[in-house]
Amino acid sequence: RNRIFGSPQGHAYFYTGGRMSEQAFGFYERRAQGGAASVCIGDSTVDSVRSRANGEHVPMDDMSVGNMSSLNRCSGLIARHGAVPVMEISHAGGSARLSAMAGETIYAPMEMETEMFGRKVVAHEMPVEIIEEIIQQYATAALNAKKCGFGMVNVHGGHGWLIHQFLHPSNTRKDEWGGSFENRMRFPIAVCEAIRKAVGPNFPIEIRLSGSECYDGGYDVDYGVAIAKALDGKVDLLHISAGSHEKPEVFTITHPCMFWEDGVNVKYAAEIKKHVDTAVATVGSLSDPEMLEDIIASGKADVVEIARGLMADPDLPLKAREGRPEDIRQCLRCLSCFSDQMTKMRCTCAINPENNNEIDYRSVAMPKRKERVVIAGGGIGGMEAAINAHERGHEVILFEKGDKLGGILHCEHDVPFKKHLADYIEQQARYTKEACDKLLLNTAATPESVLEYEPDAIIAALGALPWHPAIPGLDNEKVLNAVQAYANPDALGDEVTILGGGLAGSELAIYLSILDKKCKVVEMLPELNDGGNILQGLSINIQFGMKGVETHFGTKVLSVDADAGKVIAEEDGKQIELAAPTIVTAMGMRALRDETNELAKCAKEFYAIGDCTKARNIKAATSEAYQAALDLGRL
Repeated sequence: RNRIFGSPQGHAYFYTGGRMSEQAFGFYERRAQGGAASVCIGDSTVDSVRSRANGEHVPMDDMSVGNMSSLNRCSGLIARHGAVPVMEISHAGGSARLSAMAGETIYAPMEMETEMFGRKVVAHEMPVEIIEEIIQQYATAALNAKKCGFGMVNVHGGHGWLIHQFLHPSNTRKDEWGGSFENRMRFPIAVCEAIRKAVGPNFPIEIRLSGSECYDGGYDVDYGVAIAKALDGKVDLLHISAGSHEKPEVFTITHPCMFWEDGVNVKYAAEIKKHVDTAVATVGSLSDPEMLEDIIASGKADVVEIARGLMADPDLPLKAREGRPEDIRQCLRCLSCFSDQMTKMRCTCAINPENNNEIDYRSVAMPKRKERVVIAGGGIGGMEAAINAHERGHEVILFEKGDKLGGILHCEHDVPFKKHLADYIEQQARYTKEACDKLLLNTAATPESVLEYEPDAIIAALGALPWHPAIPGLDNEKVLNAVQAYANPDALGDEVTILGGGLAGSELAIYLSILDKKCKVVEMLPELNDGGNILQGLSINIQFGMKGVETHFGTKVLSVDADAGKVIAEEDGKQIELAAPTIVTAMGMRALRDETNELAKCAKEFYAIGDCTKARNIKAATSEAYQAALDLGRL
């Protein structure tokens, strides 16, 4: 357990009205219950006036009654489960955009300009007296964390925040705080020394660093090693991450997307560990216990830190300890959590409906009556509904028209970057078979077949089918849909034109590119249609560039001729002809609403979930299924 730390996680809506919210308490305590050695509150600030970057931050310079009370409560909730509460302390420096937009003067080591919401923000070169003031602010923040029951501080020195700005090669100040490497390291060393003086010798200090910036023009791991060596012995743990938030193209490396291998950033920690005596932690796309064990046993790192993996399954450490790796819900790395946080101010999880709803679901009343529940459809939503209905004591009968559970997403089983999705589907299928009192495969849920079982309640999870508009030529049998293409890529030629630039079509293009097929994507919208998952969209655009996928955005398909291998389209107001030896449509899905409405007549209690109401995503299916199961038998 003591090798598994909860990596810093902070959400803007967790701190409101002068204190941490009940929602935050539930979120952090749940991770402690799951067996992590430590749970870290992310994004606190040492300066609540000049360091606001991303909405609300826990202000560690504020020891008012309300803030002290909430911080002590949070640390107590974590500690009572045997975990160490940790506070991440940071200063945004030149990235403190919200402070600047509120009229405050912000500072960086050197004058720098950033942009937020289309507005330029200028940070001024930091005077020496401000430097000395901020060093003391770090020390005060760490001491305040200790006073509020936290057992360790995590000093954020990576990802482009103030400490990173000081130690970066771009810091060419002419005084003792910049220019040479020794001078650039003076600020982070001074911060660590001031914290140590404030908290005493037996209070652990962790510092988070970018082992490499991972972009052209950024520093590499050799410079990361030099940074770590300069801090060796001045802290208790070197937490090695990667990237910088000032470069959007590396966001999906700092927080690895599905297109990178598991543990993609471990190599930076492993290299740094060769050169220092201080303990080293690694982070990023870590959730497989076998991989975690190998990292520790082979000496690549002393500690593994997990963030999204504990959102997908906060019980990961306990399940690993009990020898139940097959029961761990491994993060899909779909980035819907971060995207929702940025666009909806609410960080959710595609496969864990309880995430960020811990308080809501902690004490849900058991049903007033146990029911016979028919679930129509064995896809993502149907399986989640069956599992949870069974856990609440209901009799479960599930109809699935296909010969196996999992639904339409089975077509992506062999996609390498969807490995964790395939594992999740197989895991859910296993749980569903255990949950069902009767499992009817190869059996469609119709009013006639359902009524034979006299259900008290029905949960319709019939899903959706591929759809395309009435464009001349699309009804040619040579034109395939995305499901067919995923299921049988060998049937496609070497050149594939995909009509539709949503996530399904775009991810298909990346998959086919891995299979050495040349792909082009045609999308009517002016940019990739990410369906609201803006960071998965960013990941896909990066992959398009790496794999040479040809894109035609803002392009309307007028007609297709599969026999002649061409697509006629309108682009920039002109008619164009695109070569298309193989044509695949990914232009949307049709919800099975009529079939769903027929089932609504067959039981007094009825719920429709997932794609059968509107084609969406895994997160919608699991969250709606989970809630429907909780609502069964409520009256």
